Amino acid sequence: MKKQTLWYWLFLAPVLIALTVVVIIPFIFGLYYSFTDWNGIQSTQFVGLKHYMEVFQDKEFLNSLWFTVKFSVASVIFINVLGLTLALIVTQKMKTSKILRTIFFMPNLIGGLILGFIWQFIFIKVFASIGDLLNIESLKGWLSTPETGFWGLVILMSWQMAGYIMVIYIAYLENIPQELLEAAEIDGANSFQRFRHITFPLVAPAFTVSLFLTLSNSFKLYDQNLSLTGGGPYNSTQMLAMEIFKTAFSENQMAYAQSKAIIFFIIVAIISLTQVYFNKKREVEM
Repeated sequence: MKKQTLWYWLFLAPVLIALTVVVIIPFIFGLYYSFTDWNGIQSTQFVGLKHYMEVFQDKEFLNSLWFTVKFSVASVIFINVLGLTLALIVTQKMKTSKILRTIFFMPNLIGGLILGFIWQFIFIKVFASIGDLLNIESLKGWLSTPETGFWGLVILMSWQMAGYIMVIYIAYLENIPQELLEAAEIDGANSFQRFRHITFPLVAPAFTVSLFLTLSNSFKLYDQNLSLTGGGPYNSTQMLAMEIFKTAFSENQMAYAQSKAIIFFIIVAIISLTQVYFNKKREVEM
């Protein structure tokens, strides 16, 4: 037992060291700097809760937070619905199911910046060409308004993450005992009833995991926001991660940006852990 314990900690040590050096120690220093006048190089004065009080009076921060919340809610719904739909399609008995799985998953392999530029070209050039061809004014000038910029980000995020979430749902769908579905079919249950009363409850754990991943990734989105809209027009599509980055590196307010980052971390942690708790509780009830 002692040898097994020793080998266990030896194999675990590199991960623990990396986690401590890359995540825990920087987080502790960042928390400390948020209470000082740190300028990125040194801190000369302890200012207490001054930065935190200013954050909640910062209209640009609050607008970015509200935009991020709206975006996250829309993205979570679209990604999970699309991911589950794709999973249901590719788990059918089709010869092309493996090829389809690969095709649907491929967008997740493309970097966020590249995806943003690809969809920027689609929204601006392709949509405008279709609008000219069909004389549809609403397709022209995409990304030039807050509404189209918002839905452009939602479409991009959904297209990128749906394939990844699909894989999670597939893992649970393929473990559903076929005997249950066959028995329900014999008893006269239609497709919707089988999905509602058998399939959905058995993939509930996948929904918990997928909701956590999509929620946290939506809140932390930066690359796609930068390359697709750049926060425009007039910062109306600026998400929280971009707003914090702008405060730190464009306005050179490092300590103030750090306090925003700490608040951002707390918000994401509370929302993510709360949804995990309630979804886990719901799994037991189902």
